[in-house]
Amino acid sequence: MSFHDQKKLILAFHDALDTADAAGTGQIVEQFCAPDLLWRGFHPFHEIVGAKAVAETFWQPLKHGLKRMQNRTDIFFAGRNALTESDDVWVVSMGHLMGLFDAPWLGLPPTGKLAFLRYCAFYRVADGKITETAMYFDIPHLMVQAGLNPFPPQTAAHLVQPGPRTHDGLLMRDQPAAEGQKTLALINAMISDLGQWNSGLTLEEELARTWHDDMVWWGPEGIGATYTIPRYAKQHSGPFRAGFAERSKTRHICRMAEGHYGGFFGWPNFTAVPTGGFMGMPATGKPGEFRVIDIYRRAGDKLAENWIFIDLLHFWNQQGVDILSRTLRIGKP
Repeated sequence: MSFHDQKKLILAFHDALDTADAAGTGQIVEQFCAPDLLWRGFHPFHEIVGAKAVAETFWQPLKHGLKRMQNRTDIFFAGRNALTESDDVWVVSMGHLMGLFDAPWLGLPPTGKLAFLRYCAFYRVADGKITETAMYFDIPHLMVQAGLNPFPPQTAAHLVQPGPRTHDGLLMRDQPAAEGQKTLALINAMISDLGQWNSGLTLEEELARTWHDDMVWWGPEGIGATYTIPRYAKQHSGPFRAGFAERSKTRHICRMAEGHYGGFFGWPNFTAVPTGGFMGMPATGKPGEFRVIDIYRRAGDKLAENWIFIDLLHFWNQQGVDILSRTLRIGKP
């Protein structure tokens, strides 16, 4: 199955957004998206229905804040949703929206400097239009660039994250179907291990079943990026498992792969109850939703890199902590 036409549509959409000013963005979104577009975004946006509403609520304010914004794409692929029996085709784009942070956005103070907003988007394409979008973006990462500290010191590293080590993430041409099937099977195996938390193996042994030892986990602001299985276990996976109980079953809306790349998103992916310690926060006893996008690069028979987008603002808001408002109120350190 070829995804040429769907990829071409998304590339044209990106090009048109890059060249439009804030005022012209509405026309672009309405041109490429279905009128009843379903758009899912991180807190404080959540679900928006309608192309016109998406343009007015998200794209126009963002382009007003980040002047001369460019979409700098690091990973681009397409595929069928493996979770449905229909022929739903989705296109995935991941990278940074780069611009000059010259005007406030969401109340964040402009810096007058170059800024990067990490993002990943899943686009469902049907009948030549974008009908559904999951647009996940790392607002806390932008907050740090603006001199704000939304979270306690994180366990891993704060970085402007690069694309794949292999520099081959832009799959403009269709890939051999067998390669995508291998990637999807490996992701499924990893998800099966991840959903247990009681495999009988040590955490490092469990991770080694599906990950290379020199894996890189490109995590969100508030957690950070980490490298190698032992450091990933120490700096994220171990603390995360220790900080939560009652993890629900995994629920994804889309899971797909093409070539050596694949990923998924949910709304939410799962729920869990914080027992204390995660990100320096106390236990609340309240179940919280984790809205997540994961993107993977497979190398051979193991996973090598993982880019993660987690709506931490939404999760902590459910726990009674409005990170965005609190940080803006406190201001610069």
